[in-house]
Amino acid sequence: MASEISPRAEISPKARIGNNCKIFPFVYIEDDVVIGDNCIIFPFVSILNGTRMGAHNKIHQGSVLGALPQDFKFRGEKSELIIGDNNIIRENVVINRATNRGCQTVIGNDNFLMEGAHISHDTKVADHCVFGYGTKIAGDCEIANGVIFSSSVIENAKTRVGEGAMIQAGTTFSKDVPPYIIAGGKPVRFSGINCTMMTSYGISEKVQKHIANAYRLVFNGQNSLFDAILQINDQVPDSIEIRNIVNFINSTHAGIIGKM
Repeated sequence: MASEISPRAEISPKARIGNNCKIFPFVYIEDDVVIGDNCIIFPFVSILNGTRMGAHNKIHQGSVLGALPQDFKFRGEKSELIIGDNNIIRENVVINRATNRGCQTVIGNDNFLMEGAHISHDTKVADHCVFGYGTKIAGDCEIANGVIFSSSVIENAKTRVGEGAMIQAGTTFSKDVPPYIIAGGKPVRFSGINCTMMTSYGISEKVQKHIANAYRLVFNGQNSLFDAILQINDQVPDSIEIRNIVNFINSTHAGIIGKM
């Protein structure tokens, strides 16, 4: 089915628009843009060069996709913003494309970005994440599946958030947030495990108790991270989730919240 495109939208003839899209008046789309099937683009959206969007996305008023990176190293290189399928991007969201030639900012599938969220250059977002009102994600961050950011969260550059974590409203953090936990406060701290998310993932109550025990060793003991990992391997029954925690902590460069 042909797309429904308002004659009052400004769309480059070089842009590639999929089937059955609806594009409202005053949308602006540049040359080097690809939009998949069944997308809805509401008025006053700008989709800029380097944006590649999948199917069934809804982009609301005032959003800017593929904005130039706000990075002093940027010299006009050709880079991309990759957006998957089934994302909802609400009003006034800004997502930057990557800084360096051939690099990508990536938004996966089934994500919900609320009003005023900002995803900066070279950040990688997986699937099923929620970004609350006014949340700001700096450059070169990594966000795993099922992460929830409450309102007005600030994630500083080159940090990671593990699978199923939740960041409470108003939190600012500059270190990695491990999987399956709730983090918040000033300064940011471990506030428990995210039982609601884990239950929705089908993680059993038994494994959730093992996860809680692992994080007691990490956050409540006086040991180093290295020693905490040794204790987890020795004392906590193995599971995919425990391995995810250990691998996440072992691979940290920024350190994790609440630990030096």
